[in-house]
Amino acid sequence: MPLDPDIQALLGDGADDGPAFSLGVEASRAAEYDFIELCGPEEPVASVVDRTVAVEGGEIGVRVYTPEGTGPFPCLVYFHGGGWVAGDLNTMDRPCRTFANGAGCVVVSVDYRCAPESRFPTAANDSFAATRWVAENAAELGIDASRIAVGGDSAGGNLAAVVSQMARDAGGPQIVFQLMIYPVTDFAFDTPSYREVGEGYGLTTPMMEWFWEQYLADPADGANPYASPIRATSLAGLPPAAVYVVEYDPLRDEGLAYAEALKAAGVPADARCFDGLVHGYLQMGAVSGAARRAVADTVQALRRGLSAEK
Repeated sequence: MPLDPDIQALLGDGADDGPAFSLGVEASRAAEYDFIELCGPEEPVASVVDRTVAVEGGEIGVRVYTPEGTGPFPCLVYFHGGGWVAGDLNTMDRPCRTFANGAGCVVVSVDYRCAPESRFPTAANDSFAATRWVAENAAELGIDASRIAVGGDSAGGNLAAVVSQMARDAGGPQIVFQLMIYPVTDFAFDTPSYREVGEGYGLTTPMMEWFWEQYLADPADGANPYASPIRATSLAGLPPAAVYVVEYDPLRDEGLAYAEALKAAGVPADARCFDGLVHGYLQMGAVSGAARRAVADTVQALRRGLSAEK
């Protein structure tokens, strides 16, 4: 279907001028902050607390959002997007509040170390360490340890898929659901969506090539399933998933392919493509009614995935 007119107005004539390869790391990071106000108003939650988590070689920050009500609550461990280069706790603050309220869950947002200062597998290892920390400290955090999900958008969707595999491979912690929003699943640029919408809709093929160059110390690492989760020898035994992609996004087809691979491995996977939208709908609710509806659908998917009645 045609591009949503509100999104078209947002893109204007600068559809290829986002946090691009030509701007460099610092400009890319600064550009992520442009999305904060596009998310819509900041929703109040019962509490927001910043904590630190020990990881190999240092520590990282996490931000814990607790909704109104009486716990223990289910939990979403959330990994932000930004091509493994940009993004932080602040850029995903408003969506995390929406997830906490809409799904009635604690959200633990993870500030994993980014590339190029910290290349693969640092982001994956940090994200897995944070997930283990949540499970180990569930009682203190007001979390039901039997209902922990992981989720993320774009590069964060990649990390959600990878952490699910890491937890399976390590024998824990238990993850009951994975929410992947327009995820990166493969170090390849050969899908139809890369050819059809790799230019002109915000996220571009050259941007993705540049992000991967920052993330991987060696291109050969792209074959590692903890970088390209679709390349895992087996996807059996992973938690149920929701994989939500958008029509005008070069990552569309690899996200759908991952959902199909999960299904082929016997993993329940709800795959959906939101027509008329672009990469980043999670942060565009203030300007697009279609994006707001997609966000609401995404929140409901999380709520279902965390439900104790399955």
